[in-house]
Amino acid sequence: MKRRIFDEEHEMFRDSVRSFMQNEIRPHSERWEREGIVDREAFLKAGEMGFLLMWADEKYGGAGVEDFRYEQVLIEENAWHGDAGFFITLHSRLVGPYIGELGTEEQKQRWLPKCITGEYILAVAMSEPGAGSDVAGIRTRAEDRGDHYLLNGSKTYISNGINADLVVVAARTDPENPYGLSLLVVERGMEGFERGRNLDKMGLKSQDTAELFFNNVKVPKENLLGEFNRGFYHLMHFLAEERLLGSIGYLAASDAAFSLTMDYVTERKAFGKRIADFQNTRFKMADMRTEIDVGQAFIDQCVIEHNLGTLTPENAAKAKLYTSELECRVMDECVQLHGGAGYMTEYPICRMFLNARVSRIYAGSSEIMREIIARSVGLDPRRKDSDKRAGRRASAA
Repeated sequence: MKRRIFDEEHEMFRDSVRSFMQNEIRPHSERWEREGIVDREAFLKAGEMGFLLMWADEKYGGAGVEDFRYEQVLIEENAWHGDAGFFITLHSRLVGPYIGELGTEEQKQRWLPKCITGEYILAVAMSEPGAGSDVAGIRTRAEDRGDHYLLNGSKTYISNGINADLVVVAARTDPENPYGLSLLVVERGMEGFERGRNLDKMGLKSQDTAELFFNNVKVPKENLLGEFNRGFYHLMHFLAEERLLGSIGYLAASDAAFSLTMDYVTERKAFGKRIADFQNTRFKMADMRTEIDVGQAFIDQCVIEHNLGTLTPENAAKAKLYTSELECRVMDECVQLHGGAGYMTEYPICRMFLNARVSRIYAGSSEIMREIIARSVGLDPRRKDSDKRAGRRASAA
């Protein structure tokens, strides 16, 4: 499907990114998967190419690129030619903007240049053993001790947790308010900051996902990011983009899986003919191609809206729900069409199937996405019946 969303400049950038992924990332993929972590060198090389925090102002060493389509290209090419565990986008577009938008000038000067070069790797720590999607359940606490905050607690499932040099930590600073959180930047080497296990996951084996522990960590006041006690609202502010970022990746992975499977079914023979010549195969491939292309049209439109500043949380939730569910369906069908080979980890489609399962969980589970969408059409259980009837009358009018 020809995508009119991109200009010639985007396609030239795509060629550069593709070459980088093929030469600097994909060759190391199997080793990273065995070792459970991506080399820090990968971030440094990405920094040399100007691929990190592309949105950052030139005075910090960035390119000042505001067009989100360039990030879209980066995500797509990593899905096609890089490594799913190379969380370059988490670093650049999920965590980096916390500093870029919430940081003081001093904080930006202190942190952004090395984030742009890849010398500093970023992570964000929200999830805890007893609090995942329910941010209000966070138990990690930071007490005001005058010239610093005393941080205590633990986090889990933290992506880039081993590699990270700067971790944006969501901590409770108002015990009486369930949403009374603040964001603190914890730096590598701070006394009392410890990393636990590099967790053994179903998929995304090359992505370092860790437990983090904070034992009386003295976090300087100048490491408070954004407003004190406004951390919950800061986190919510970035969710729409996070879900769009994920959606782009899920769809690109689906497209890559389709292509792999197309190659397989047109080469592999059974009962004297190509697997592709069976009607079941042709219909399955037709269904997947249709769903991927329909999803691509919607995601591209969401990217345009995001560039314009008009992407709504509801549309971001729709994008995340549709693409993550589609990715899992596509991977399952592609494994089936590979037959026994699809169950072998030596075949890429097997690893892609395992990688895809988390897509329906992180950045807001499918169930939460459905809740957001349902409320957006007036199905909010918190509203009184009279409010609902008034809402329907207003919609009809």
